[in-house]
Amino acid sequence: MHTTNKVFIATSLDGYIADKNGGIDWLHSIPNPNNEDTGYLNFIKGIDALVMGRTTYETVLSFDIPWPYNKPVFVLSNKLTEISHSHKEKVFLVKGSLTEVLDQIHKKGFHRLYIDGGTVIQNFLKEDLIDELIISKIPVLLGSGIPLFGELSDKLEFELTGVKTYLTQITQTSYKRKR
Repeated sequence: MHTTNKVFIATSLDGYIADKNGGIDWLHSIPNPNNEDTGYLNFIKGIDALVMGRTTYETVLSFDIPWPYNKPVFVLSNKLTEISHSHKEKVFLVKGSLTEVLDQIHKKGFHRLYIDGGTVIQNFLKEDLIDELIISKIPVLLGSGIPLFGELSDKLEFELTGVKTYLTQITQTSYKRKR
């Protein structure tokens, strides 16, 4: 079975996914009065499950909205020991090396994965485990914050597979890992 690990994320022009306080309010700085989809719905149709870190999971829980995912969510955490009762059938804790975690998820029948969260994305990139990147640039400079990318021991080459513009302001670029 072919497996793919994909990233779908927004950054500031200077490459941050959250401001220095972890805030993401700036993501909504472009007016969207008609709630136009920016490619997410089409993207999510092509994945089987999500993999995210504890911080991303806790951020999603803090949004005060119903659980937004209709696919299984695997949370990488060494600190969390259990998932709240309300999310028991939707969210699963996973531990171990990334290859061990991927083996666990693949054995459950999930092969097209959405990798989310700054540290998780950086760790997957460090181990060359990302196949596709879809990055939406919001035209704001944050100056500091949580960067999307971190240090790598080796360079990773990607090829551009598409560019789209949403709401006349957001540029979304898609890349595929050159292997």
